[in-house]
Amino acid sequence: MPRSASVVFYVSGHGFGHASREVEVINTLSSARPDLSVVLRSAVSPALLARTLRAPVTRLEGPCDTGVIQRDSVTHDDEATIREAVVFQATMPARIEEELARLAPFDVRAIVGDIPPLAFDVAARLGVPSIAIANFTWDWIYEWHAESLHQAPGLLDQIRRSYRRASHALQLPLSGGFEVFRRVTPIPFIARHSTRTRVEARRALGLDPSRPVALLSFGGYGLQRLDVEALDCLTDWTVLLTDRITSAGSDPSGPVRLIPESAFSETLRYEDLVAAADVVVTKPGYGIISECVAHGTAMLYTSRGRFREYDCMVEQMPSLLPCRFIAQEDLFAGRWKDALNALMEQGPPPRQVATDGATHAAAFIETTMDTSSVPASRYD
Repeated sequence: MPRSASVVFYVSGHGFGHASREVEVINTLSSARPDLSVVLRSAVSPALLARTLRAPVTRLEGPCDTGVIQRDSVTHDDEATIREAVVFQATMPARIEEELARLAPFDVRAIVGDIPPLAFDVAARLGVPSIAIANFTWDWIYEWHAESLHQAPGLLDQIRRSYRRASHALQLPLSGGFEVFRRVTPIPFIARHSTRTRVEARRALGLDPSRPVALLSFGGYGLQRLDVEALDCLTDWTVLLTDRITSAGSDPSGPVRLIPESAFSETLRYEDLVAAADVVVTKPGYGIISECVAHGTAMLYTSRGRFREYDCMVEQMPSLLPCRFIAQEDLFAGRWKDALNALMEQGPPPRQVATDGATHAAAFIETTMDTSSVPASRYD
């Protein structure tokens, strides 16, 4: 029996944003083309993928880049970030050979990368087209770590050499670093969408419909040092969070509602929490911004340390959604009430923003696989 044509997704394991948006692309592509075989190469938690994938996928686990090393959800370790990237890049020739062996059983017709440089080296060796989907590149992020880069003078050139092997790049909003790609096409936000209205989502979660809701969202690193019970807004607001944020308990009838991540399933997804909330309290990141935009949810955001993507996002967020800054000292001291109330008085953004990027990306991948209209790059 002939093997089915395969598309391989290389997805960064840094945070959840890369994986959550590529899962949407995979789901959309598989729905349109169930004859295609999808292979997912990533170090992202299998539990996260199991809750969000709606298509059969062959998972090949393990790191395919190093991203940014974080101490917690709001602080990074610049020296460790560059050190780990250098070690990874030094082993790239051996890693490419390992990838070729792992992919040998598949009839690979295209490779998608979000946004490991390794993806494009492997595609070039296989002679198949490769498509970058991202809002930033790692070399663009690492440029800001100038002091640490003194110990790694060749790192950026190595990463850029890999990116230049990409056949095409699909550029998401809130982007930077795309000058490295030879061909670039902008697409809208890729976002997860709840199937529920705000009223329906609150009913499903058992929330009091008369109280405004703030969702505390800080990704995969948690925020254990926050004392949720000491927040000054609990007389008026319901605070919604998962047990990834804190291990503190909650009273089902009280103002703090903890949703265990084990509760997420086909009938309850994280995007339902975003839909239920009036405000998300978070650090700016592509994934949570896109979901707030998709659901008309406001954002109360804090700084995330010295991270280049942050400035780009903060500059553009007011045109995308109602948003307001809260300093980390106020965030951790529990002084939220005034900021939340002020945010609720803001009007809607000046324009509607498209969040159907998964449809655009899936269509591009499908056309590439069917026509090979995007030529594969040469490995030099």
